[in-house]
Amino acid sequence: MSITTTTNTVIKVAIADDHKIFRKGVILSLRPFNNIKFVQEAENGQELIDGLGDSLPDVILMDLRMPTKDGIEATKLIAKQYPAIHIVILTMFEDERFVSHLMEIGANGYLLKSADPVEIRRAIMEVFEKGYYLNNFVNRILLKKSHAKQKVVPNLNSEITLTDRERDVIKYICMEFTAQEIAQKMDVSPRTVEAIKDKLMEKFGTKNTAGLVFYAVKNNLID
Repeated sequence: MSITTTTNTVIKVAIADDHKIFRKGVILSLRPFNNIKFVQEAENGQELIDGLGDSLPDVILMDLRMPTKDGIEATKLIAKQYPAIHIVILTMFEDERFVSHLMEIGANGYLLKSADPVEIRRAIMEVFEKGYYLNNFVNRILLKKSHAKQKVVPNLNSEITLTDRERDVIKYICMEFTAQEIAQKMDVSPRTVEAIKDKLMEKFGTKNTAGLVFYAVKNNLID
């Protein structure tokens, strides 16, 4: 599905990484995309958090291993204090435990540092537009966890009851439709869609849309 964000929409981005050369490389590689503007650089999670009040980015590219405050601690705090800011993890760690934990505590996407500029740009735009970004790497982890859950807990869905409308919303969210597009498909207002999404996040105990999708797929709540 194509991204509906127009080139006229400038997405403000912050990057936190303790390697200055890597930070500068990411910024330079994304310079050709004129709808992305870097508003903050930080060498660690604490420096990032300290500057958010002034920079107010839409999206953060977050490394995990950093001094003073690492990316896991920073993600948890930012998701709580600045829920409107979307966080894309950009790291060398391929361990699926990191992916699961970060998505569940508030990250909106997870990229490896081997990602090319086009994918980084796509992740930025998708989390800005839809609230999450799931690439093939994350999808493989989701699929693996989904199969594992089926073996261990065959009747997991019995603990959570969903209405037909809630099932429709979660289905469309997982199909990567925006709230506006879901509203049109369901013949309801976008505000109603957002209210249903908020209710689903409350039921699942998730922090954002990415966590909602992660939980739904992992626990086989959609067909």
